[in-house]
Amino acid sequence: MEFAELIKTPRVDNVVLHRPFYPAVEGTLCLTGHHLILSSRQDNTEELWLLHSNIDAIDKRFVGSLGTIIIKCKDFRIIQLDIPGMEECLNIASSIEALSTLDSVTLMYPFFYRPMFEVIEDGWHSFLPEQEFELYSSATSEWRLSYINKEFTVCPSYPPTVIVPKSIDDEALRKVAAFRHGGRFPVLSYYHKKNGMVIMRSGQPLTGTNGRRCKEDEKLINATLRAGKRGYLIDTRSLNVAQQARAKGGGFEQEAHYPQWRRIHKSIERYHVLQESLIKLVEACNEQTHNMDRWLGKLEASNWLTHIKEILTTACLAAQCIDREGASVLIHGTEGTDSTLQVTSLAQIILEPRSRTIRGFEALIEREWLQAGHPFQQRCAQSAYCNSKQKWEAPVFLLFLDCVWQILRQFPCSFEFNEHFLIMLFEHAYASQFGTFLGNNESERCKLKLQQKTMSLWSWVNRPSELSKFTNPLFEANNLVIWPSVAPQSLQLWEGIFLRWSRSSKYLDEAYEEMVNIIEYNKELQAKVNILRRQLAELETEDGLRESP
Repeated sequence: MEFAELIKTPRVDNVVLHRPFYPAVEGTLCLTGHHLILSSRQDNTEELWLLHSNIDAIDKRFVGSLGTIIIKCKDFRIIQLDIPGMEECLNIASSIEALSTLDSVTLMYPFFYRPMFEVIEDGWHSFLPEQEFELYSSATSEWRLSYINKEFTVCPSYPPTVIVPKSIDDEALRKVAAFRHGGRFPVLSYYHKKNGMVIMRSGQPLTGTNGRRCKEDEKLINATLRAGKRGYLIDTRSLNVAQQARAKGGGFEQEAHYPQWRRIHKSIERYHVLQESLIKLVEACNEQTHNMDRWLGKLEASNWLTHIKEILTTACLAAQCIDREGASVLIHGTEGTDSTLQVTSLAQIILEPRSRTIRGFEALIEREWLQAGHPFQQRCAQSAYCNSKQKWEAPVFLLFLDCVWQILRQFPCSFEFNEHFLIMLFEHAYASQFGTFLGNNESERCKLKLQQKTMSLWSWVNRPSELSKFTNPLFEANNLVIWPSVAPQSLQLWEGIFLRWSRSSKYLDEAYEEMVNIIEYNKELQAKVNILRRQLAELETEDGLRESP
């Protein structure tokens, strides 16, 4: 298919662009295969370059011969275009709708993007499982790399290489995979060097109504326990939901078959419940009301902060089991690709200082989200504005990033990255020139040949010129476990995401930049003071030597 077939009117003059809190701009509107571009061709006027994949929905209005298109973006921006001529407006709207809903992944911009920067690091090979395993192998010899899934035949949503107990062979893994939802057998997620305890993740066991069991599964899980120790099974579903899953062939671990494990149910919502929550929240944030009761009522009705609290509470529970109880943990929900990954990732941020550095956090995203099979293509297909019926869309990754922001806000000196880093990841998960978040798992990314045909996000982010934008000036390495508060009064609405297109957010950005400038200036002053102190100390030493007999 040629993009030209979808572009009925490639260019329109005298189009007026309206954006909140910016002056209106008149210019020429151009449509390409992947971008909507508006240029005023005036000095000191910012051009608009908008990826079609970032467009969530559009509305059309007509007053006489003047047409108006309102574009609602996946990053929550709302843009208005006033287009002279009804036919031109209809053609532009029709083209935008077609170009923003392409079915084929290979027609998306990452396959056509060519970087204008020098590629210093190949991000596709920055965080391989073998490299992560080396970090653990120096502390323990109880685990091994398994290549059982190298053809993606055992588990289509797992990577080719996984870390499993050394005492469990590949034949046993095949039997365990047949007993777990989607073939997602228990694998190592995190090793706590302080006491040797681990976090594992998997899909639900397929016990069904007959109470089916798998001795290889029991052996695998028990292989992670120390003598005389108990473990914790954290199920991210309520007991009622887990029991209902048994009627569909799923279920949970029976205490009779796993006597050394204590099962805990923590209810974390999924799919359409989360998507509806996001829609309500964004709707509340966009409402131009000055009524405090109405605003607070809509914020509460969205339940967004309630979801944040549920996820953080479960992550803190997992971290407490590891660090304070000295017990290993297995975490799963139904598939093990959504709430499971939220909990395992946040538990590591609480426990592991490396995960709070820029590269450590990138490794965490690769290991616990991309390689672990979170279906980004499905979950991020739509955002808060799309009118079509929801299928698999859910802001699972955005909720995770929001939870990270809540912890960062409570521990502002313990993270090497800043809020802008989290916002950047949110933006690229929904629309990007890079191939990192395309596909639903490693198997799909292999078939699409993303490593050969697209650029990795990490190749761009990890350039020194970009890293400086995402570095937290307050950062001081903290090797301790950090325990975030999950009390309702400790959780706040993330203005940097949900209110960033408002005037208040603009002021906050300016205040942040001013704070960074002050901190940098203070560092320069401190460096000069240190030099003067050394010079003074040298002078005093010389004077002392002259006066000595």
